[in-house]
Amino acid sequence: MNKSTTLIRNISFLFLLLFAISSCSDKKQKSQPPLSISVVKAIQQDVPIYQDFIGQVYGQFDIPIRTRVVGFLDSIHFEEGRSVKKGQLLYTVDPQPLQTTVAGEMSSLAEAKTQLAKAESDLNRIKPLAKINAVSKSDLDAAQAEYDAAVAYVQAVKSSVRLANINLGYCWIKSPITGLIGKTAAKEGEYVGQDPNPVILNVVSTIDIVHVEFYLVESDYLGLARDFIESQRQKQDANYIKKENKYGKLQLILSDGTTFKYDGGINFIDREVNPETGSLLIQSSFPNPDYLLRPGMFAKVRAKMNVVKNAIIVPQRCIMELQGTHSVYVVSDSNKVETRQVTTGYKFEDYWIVSKGLKANEKVVIDALQKVKPGMTVMPKDTIFVSKAPTQ
Repeated sequence: MNKSTTLIRNISFLFLLLFAISSCSDKKQKSQPPLSISVVKAIQQDVPIYQDFIGQVYGQFDIPIRTRVVGFLDSIHFEEGRSVKKGQLLYTVDPQPLQTTVAGEMSSLAEAKTQLAKAESDLNRIKPLAKINAVSKSDLDAAQAEYDAAVAYVQAVKSSVRLANINLGYCWIKSPITGLIGKTAAKEGEYVGQDPNPVILNVVSTIDIVHVEFYLVESDYLGLARDFIESQRQKQDANYIKKENKYGKLQLILSDGTTFKYDGGINFIDREVNPETGSLLIQSSFPNPDYLLRPGMFAKVRAKMNVVKNAIIVPQRCIMELQGTHSVYVVSDSNKVETRQVTTGYKFEDYWIVSKGLKANEKVVIDALQKVKPGMTVMPKDTIFVSKAPTQ
């Protein structure tokens, strides 16, 4: 057998082998079942729309503690960061200079009283003499004028004494309210009461209720304003006695992402929109019995702005985005995969509102999006999606 015949036989055998392998592969592919893919049904329900606004926390009352006299700070009578009572002594400014002033005014008062006594004595002596014309009428008038001037001078000096005592009383600085006091701005021995030295020594705040202030643009204002007006109307209604509506339905999202456990409500809307920023100041109140919130903190105020009726929602991870276009994979009744372009709206928890492109109960691919292609036959596996977002 020549070499040519052997080569032809080898090539024929190779083709037969490749054909057999290809046939086995085709049979194997045809025998594979459709890919099992997790799907969720598009849900139709009313969806509340929430919006977050950056706010700052203030005490219900934040009262600055000022020194109204100038002098050296003599002593401090409280612990920083602790509660203080109304009328509690907080600071003492050295009273000696003002005590000296009071002493000087008291001396002036004693002198004025002496002058008054002399003027009164002279007037009492001249009056009987004037009745018998022993002295002239001008002498009587002069004595009366001197007496009246002495009386007025005594009253003036008494006012100076009262003022000096008032200023002396300012040396003992007391708390105007019961609340939480902060860090002192001056230490013992410092000269206070005149710039650049501290005039405001501290701040006392009541924080069992706190105010959170935030700003709204005009377009967001109307919805909250209507709710606020309605709540005020209900409060004026004699039948409105529900305790749960005392504060309202605002939520506070703290800086660590957690939701404050007490709801709040709007208690103040500013008079006008700032023409430079186009925003409006809103003040809300939140109960703070645990004293968790402190003045100066920043937090997000979450407010319900609207309710979308009969909205179609799907989990956010079902939606693919490419160059600003959103789409989903939908599994038809014949288990065929098709690409569906959708129009998205607001986000809600872990869901996205689909305003166009989906109907209620349509099956949407949620997992393994990279494994499916349009036209592929799959085996849909119904999945219950559980949102991991905090409840709003």
